[in-house]
Amino acid sequence: MTTRHGTAPAIEVAGLRKRYGQKQAVDGLDLQVAAGEIVAILGPNGAGKTTTVEILEGYRHRDDGHVRVLGEDPQTAGRAWRARIGVVLQGTNDLAEASVGELVRHFSRFYPDPRDPDEVIDAVGLREKVRVRARQLSGGQRRRLDVALGIVGRPDLVFLDEPTTGFDPQARRSFWDLVESLRTDGTTILLTTHYLEEAERLADRVVVVADGRVVAEGTPDDLGGRGARQAVVRWVEDGAVREVRTDTPTRTVAELAARFDEVPELQVLRPTLEDVYLGLLQGATAPAGEPTDAKQEALR
Repeated sequence: MTTRHGTAPAIEVAGLRKRYGQKQAVDGLDLQVAAGEIVAILGPNGAGKTTTVEILEGYRHRDDGHVRVLGEDPQTAGRAWRARIGVVLQGTNDLAEASVGELVRHFSRFYPDPRDPDEVIDAVGLREKVRVRARQLSGGQRRRLDVALGIVGRPDLVFLDEPTTGFDPQARRSFWDLVESLRTDGTTILLTTHYLEEAERLADRVVVVADGRVVAEGTPDDLGGRGARQAVVRWVEDGAVREVRTDTPTRTVAELAARFDEVPELQVLRPTLEDVYLGLLQGATAPAGEPTDAKQEALR
C-alpha cells in the first residue's frame, strides 16, 4: 500500500489485536503514518496506546493483525531495522553517573551510521551541560538527553512516549521547538501525549484511541468533522442570553451589528481541541442509544 503521496507509509497497521487475560487491550486497531509525518495518539489511560506503540517498536508480540514499520514486521525484524528507529521512553534513569557527552558518544557506537555526537548535543541544546552527570540534569534537560540518545543513530522514525510529562511551560515549549526541528529534517514521529495543546502544536494528524480502537482521526483543525467546528455566536437580548451555531460567524456578527449600536455581551466561541476530544471519547464509550451530555451535544 502507498500513501496519497505515492510513497510507502512509515507505519501501516490493520486489525491489530492484543489481549491480556480477559482484557482486550487492543481491539482491531488500524493506523497509518506517512513518511515525514508527525502523528499524535491521544486517549485515556487504558485505551491501548502504550501496548500499540510497544508492538510497533518490536518490544511486544501481537495476537493478530497486520503490522509493518519501515517496511518490516517489528516482530521478526533484525538489528538493521532496529537501527532505523529511535525510542524516547517516558522516563529513564540508566547510567545516571555518566555525563551528557559520555552517554551520547557511548550510544552512538551502537549504530552503523550515527550522527556526530557533538552535533546532536548542540541540536538538543545541551552544549553547556556536556560534562554534567545525567543525575544532575533538570527534568527538561534530561528529556533533551533522552531525545539525543534516541536520534543519535540517525533514525528514520522516532517514538516519543509522553515526552513532556512533568515539564514546566517554558521547558515544554523549548522541547516542542526541538521536535519541530526533527520534522524539518524529515524524521517521522509517532507521539503519545495527554497534552491537547502539545498535539495541536506539533501534530500533522491526531488519532484518538478508546477501548483499543481508533475512534477518530484528522488534522487538529478538522478532528471531529465540520459540524464539531461550528462557531457559537452568543449575545444578550431583552435580558435573555441568545446564541446561534453557525459556519459563518462573521456574517452573523455583521447581522447583529446592523440591529444594535453595540451588541450586548457579544461572544464568538469555537470548540477547542479538548472539547472535541472529550466529546469523541464520550461518544465512543456511551452505550448505544444513551443520550450524551450537554458538552457533546454542543459539539454537534
